[in-house]
Amino acid sequence: MNIHLTKHFEEYIAGKISSGTFNNASEVVRAGLRALEQQEKLMENRLEELRAEIEKGYIGEPKPFDTTAIKEKGRALRAQRPNKST
Repeated sequence: MNIHLTKHFEEYIAGKISSGTFNNASEVVRAGLRALEQQEKLMENRLEELRAEIEKGYIGEPKPFDTTAIKEKGRALRAQRPNKST
C-alpha cells in the first residue's frame, strides 16, 4: 500500500520520529488510525445514546412547557456568570 501525504504531515511524522516518540512512519500512521477508530466508536456510542433519548421522548408523556420558568432559569444562570466587559 502506498500513501501520499502532504508536506505538513510528512514533517509532522518526521518530528514524531526525531523526538523519539515513534520509531518509524508506520508506527505514527498506526497510532493515528487507532485514534481515528477510537473517535469513531465514541461518536457511534454517543449517537446511539442520543437516539435512545429521542425514542424516550417519542414514547414518553408530554410535560407542560413553562416559558416563564425557562426564562427565569436562564436569567439566574446568566447572573452567575462573570461579567465579560470588565
